[in-house]
Amino acid sequence: MEQREEQVQVYDVTALTSLEKLEPVRIRPGMYIGSTGSKGLHHCIWEILDNAIDEISNGFGDKATIILNKDKSVTVIDNGRGIPTGIHPTKKKSGVEMVFTELHTGGKFNNDIYKTSGGLHGVGAAVVNALSKWLEVEVKQNGKIHRQRFEYAYDKTVKREMPGTPVTTLKVVGETEETGTKITFMPDKEVFGASEFKFEVIDERLQELAFQNKGIRLKLIDTRKDEIVEKEYHSERGLLDFIDYLNESKTVLHTPPILFEGEREVNGLNMYGEVCIQFTDSTTEYIASYVNNIPTTESGTHESGFKTGMTRAFKEWAKKLNLVKEKDKEFEGDDLREGMTAIVRIKISNPIFEGQTKTKLGNTEAYTMMNDLAYTKFSEWIEDSKDTAASIINNAVEAAARREKIKKINEAEKKKIGKGAAPLAGKIAVCTLKDPSVCEFIVVEGDSAGGSAKQARDRRFQTIMPSKGKIMNTEKQKLENVLGSEELKIFNTAIGTGVLDNYDESDLKYDKIIIMSDADKLLSPMQVIA
Repeated sequence: MEQREEQVQVYDVTALTSLEKLEPVRIRPGMYIGSTGSKGLHHCIWEILDNAIDEISNGFGDKATIILNKDKSVTVIDNGRGIPTGIHPTKKKSGVEMVFTELHTGGKFNNDIYKTSGGLHGVGAAVVNALSKWLEVEVKQNGKIHRQRFEYAYDKTVKREMPGTPVTTLKVVGETEETGTKITFMPDKEVFGASEFKFEVIDERLQELAFQNKGIRLKLIDTRKDEIVEKEYHSERGLLDFIDYLNESKTVLHTPPILFEGEREVNGLNMYGEVCIQFTDSTTEYIASYVNNIPTTESGTHESGFKTGMTRAFKEWAKKLNLVKEKDKEFEGDDLREGMTAIVRIKISNPIFEGQTKTKLGNTEAYTMMNDLAYTKFSEWIEDSKDTAASIINNAVEAAARREKIKKINEAEKKKIGKGAAPLAGKIAVCTLKDPSVCEFIVVEGDSAGGSAKQARDRRFQTIMPSKGKIMNTEKQKLENVLGSEELKIFNTAIGTGVLDNYDESDLKYDKIIIMSDADKLLSPMQVIA
């Protein structure tokens, strides 16, 4: 037997690696910004911008600017108080250097400096510095302009190249009567590859921030092309402007929107909540939720509390107004929110996010607060707006009945033996080959065109389905109408995937689906496929 010990590396203290300073961020960037793709790249801007918005939200300053520079760096400017420039008594370095070179350094770990904040982890600025080829910060404070530069460069203390290394001290470079911070950073291609900042992504974020912070002024300047593009963001009506923006292409069912706000204290946490909702003719709900101006795209406890409180209020009033009969299927929260557009935002003194990217709130106190606020405010609104509330409740009852109908259709589909049970003879000319990678499913308009296509096709790999005029636009229809369409039943049976819970994309018989139609009747494949 060979000596296995010679093949195994020795595992002792010499095998342990200690990462210095900002190296952990550089080694595992996904832990701090989510990814090293486009989303992570833009998150670097959000980390710096969040700090500027925190200043504004707490009453210091009223404007912020993002500049996309020609050299692919980005600049974020605010007129807040500026990062502290003084020398820390124990660290013996400036506040600016601490913020950009040390993780978990900032003024947001208690409520003395910021009542609420979005950039709360104290790692944002340092993380951006660690993932940049270079970063330059300029602070206007106490009548002076201070400047310092950091680079991925040789660090004398650890005797190797390190991310975010100060290559200058914090120097006074001028005088000013203004206050604020200007940060310019160059994302490192070694981290982000060829990803570039997208105007439309930043544009959307700034628009949301302007709606949430009425009265502030934000600006986006793109200098990367020959023609400079500038856009300003400002809102005087706040969430009312936001709801109009979100529902611009929809038909609203009531005006004005429902708008309420309130403050609560739960377990010592101070919280402020604001909600704006409006029902539309859409068949889906849309909720935009935020915590301290940060979009919580994965929802969280504040959004769950809002939903629970809203459903509780409407269910109670449905009984009081005698709108739910014995024979009616009781509506659920999903039924009630059908077609609803909502903006749910809270400010909380000590938010607990799941992960550094701050996309989901975890505070149980936020659930309690929003549940109580939504229940109380919706109850008051329903009492004052019984006609509109009755219409919303009736729609929810109808949605519940449709849900039950769809459930029965779903159960019936599951009981079918195999897929493709509906007869296709005489309706579809099926190809002879069975390999999805080479087979084409061609939908043509009308029997006449279908006859011509059948004659011209290659029978081996081309299947022809003649449609009866324009196929139903499923985006504008309720689900039970889509499921009841004979034309779409034939289509779905032919392609083989099944529907609802019985849907299985791996059963798709054709990798290529072709729609041949007149221009005025042409729909996208997403509108055709139920």
